[in-house]
Amino acid sequence: MRRVLVTSAPFDSGAELARLAVPGAGGTGSFIGTVRETGAQGAPLAALHLEHYPHVTEAAMNHLADEAWARFGLLGVTIIHRVGRLTPGTPIVLAAAAAAHRGPALEAVRFLADQLKTAIPLWKAEEHQDGRKDWLVPTADDEAAARHWLRATSG
Repeated sequence: MRRVLVTSAPFDSGAELARLAVPGAGGTGSFIGTVRETGAQGAPLAALHLEHYPHVTEAAMNHLADEAWARFGLLGVTIIHRVGRLTPGTPIVLAAAAAAHRGPALEAVRFLADQLKTAIPLWKAEEHQDGRKDWLVPTADDEAAARHWLRATSG
């Protein structure tokens, strides 16, 4: 089972995880990211805006799902990313993986979460309480996490 979705609609994480109950799966891992209440500089947020180019973003996410499938021997993978204006506390992303054993499922989820922060063309802007917007870029920690997977591939 493979599911990749970019949507402005809410998702049901329980239903999505239930879809990953595939034959042979001994472990399922998941990550649900939510919009934080404070922005990068610590100021309260009114919302987070996510923009994308639909076909480009979906193609990149499909490629990421294919890479996770091959790298970790998955039996199922789900990646859902919300776009639009999202308020604090709102689920924004779901990355989930099913594998024969828990280790590959959990590693796949970590890989997906790290790559979603840096390798997928999504543009994020924080909307502050005063109406000001600040565009976000991946942090040094985000970039380091993504580089970890390059090293894991090449060496």
